[in-house]
Amino acid sequence: MPENRRPQRPAGKKTAAGRSSAPAGRGTGKGAGTGGGKGAGKPAAGRPQRGGQDRRQPDRQPDRRSAPDRAERTKDQAAYDGPDLPEGITGAELDRSVTAQLKGLPEKLASRVARHLAAAGLFLDQDPELAYRHALAARARAPRLAVVREAAGEAAYVAGHYAEALADLRAAKRMNGATAYLPMMADCHRALGQPDQAVKLAKSPSVASFAPAAKAEMTIVEAGARRDMGQVDAALRILEQAPLMSKSREPWVVRLRYAYADALEQAGRAEEALAWFHRTDAIDSEELTDASDRAAALEKSAGS
Repeated sequence: MPENRRPQRPAGKKTAAGRSSAPAGRGTGKGAGTGGGKGAGKPAAGRPQRGGQDRRQPDRQPDRRSAPDRAERTKDQAAYDGPDLPEGITGAELDRSVTAQLKGLPEKLASRVARHLAAAGLFLDQDPELAYRHALAARARAPRLAVVREAAGEAAYVAGHYAEALADLRAAKRMNGATAYLPMMADCHRALGQPDQAVKLAKSPSVASFAPAAKAEMTIVEAGARRDMGQVDAALRILEQAPLMSKSREPWVVRLRYAYADALEQAGRAEEALAWFHRTDAIDSEELTDASDRAAALEKSAGS
């Protein structure tokens, strides 16, 4: 896969869905637990109510809203209701740091939000769109909680809804000041055709204090943004400042080396690209990349 893939979720960070996100990429880690029963909290302020005749008011005037208004209300209601919760999901699957942030909600509401967050974590890798719908249901009930906006942003990102992901991650950052979302936010800008904004985020002062895995993700995104702008040489310089020769075999090193090899190939430096694809493959025990295939293709091309 080319270097222009989406970055990974914040490395080593407990997600709002209660999972330890891995820098190795999507598909690593499963949501824990199974789900159970229905049980909704009280409607949030402004929540659209279900339709139906009010029997206590038989002379109530008919709904005079336009068809588009009624359709929008139905859409909002569906988002609030969310998908059916899997049997066995209780919300206890969430990390304690997440549940602690839900304690300010009424008990029944907190339970419902927790279960939707846990369901989002369960489906995040196997069915991102379903995970996103669960996250939306949690957000509809508790939009002012940073942990909920974070979950919605992450789920939107994985499902490919980049504008929505950016909006929710920005909201979460405003609420809690966290900077762990920056690589994801920068890549959302790339996906939306705004590489200059991605580069701007990559220059944020907080990036300097990132852990190695998170810093590597931002480096990959920044280099990708430079490539989006046709600045391949600049992308190579950015990657060359990263610890490409680290003795670690952690996934972030694999991804850095792969990004560098891919950029070298784009720059027309096939021989160097081949060497770096081999270096990537040498430490890619989990087959996170297609470095082996890329190397074979280059060797075949050179021999023809």
